[in-house]
Amino acid sequence: MRHLSGWIGLTAGILLLAAQPAVARDIRLSTTTSTENSGLLKQLLPAFEAKYGTRVRVISVGTGKALELGKNGDVDVVLVHARPAEDKFVFEGHGVSRRDVMYNDFILVGPTEDPLGLRGTRDVLNAFRKMGEGRAKFISRGDNSGTDQMEKSYWKEAGVSPKGAWFVSAGLGMGEVLTMAAEMKAYTLSDRATYGAYRAKTGLEIAVQGDVKMFNPYGIIAVSPKKYPDINYEGAMQLINWITSPEGQSLIAAFKVNGEQLFFPIAGK
Repeated sequence: MRHLSGWIGLTAGILLLAAQPAVARDIRLSTTTSTENSGLLKQLLPAFEAKYGTRVRVISVGTGKALELGKNGDVDVVLVHARPAEDKFVFEGHGVSRRDVMYNDFILVGPTEDPLGLRGTRDVLNAFRKMGEGRAKFISRGDNSGTDQMEKSYWKEAGVSPKGAWFVSAGLGMGEVLTMAAEMKAYTLSDRATYGAYRAKTGLEIAVQGDVKMFNPYGIIAVSPKKYPDINYEGAMQLINWITSPEGQSLIAAFKVNGEQLFFPIAGK
């Protein structure tokens, strides 16, 4: 009887453990500094985490590094803004299920003195040609981020090889580069969201905006479970489906800094 009661107790314990809900695995997200520095993720992720009972661990870096983390299987999902690099990431088999999430735009910002007389203009390539004359300093991200990749494309299209004392390659994130530009009274290319978060701190003003070449879309991609079977693919797809759902998209639209909407949802459009 003693053995029988022990067996019954053991069986009951196993059944009790089996009845417990599975603990959701953390989701590792690599993303751009703009989504972190702007404050967007602080609005989005708590709602997702509360709904699914999980935690999203954010690694905020430039787009190039964010995709590299995905290539190495160090994260489960990436949220970035460099469409050619995103397409290459998927084509090479590193990621699956890419979705459009939102967009904003790039802007060229600079000191209030505006030494090149760019303020109020729209032609970004003309602005880069003027900067190439070397009459004012320009601070480059220099970190292979989405912003850095876009900047390089502007120099190339403008026919300018940036070099000399006027051109500073910082190798830093957007917030730090904006701070440097303010201190050095220089121009820099920024995403609108991070500029909005740093505008009051830096005093920089928008010089060039509105060119169609400055459109800045964001995409989200799950790391390939075929390449890395141990990643949290289920969690990655939960985040992707949620952030592109009406709930996630409405929270993106509602996010504002100083009353200004900084990201515009485009999932399914």
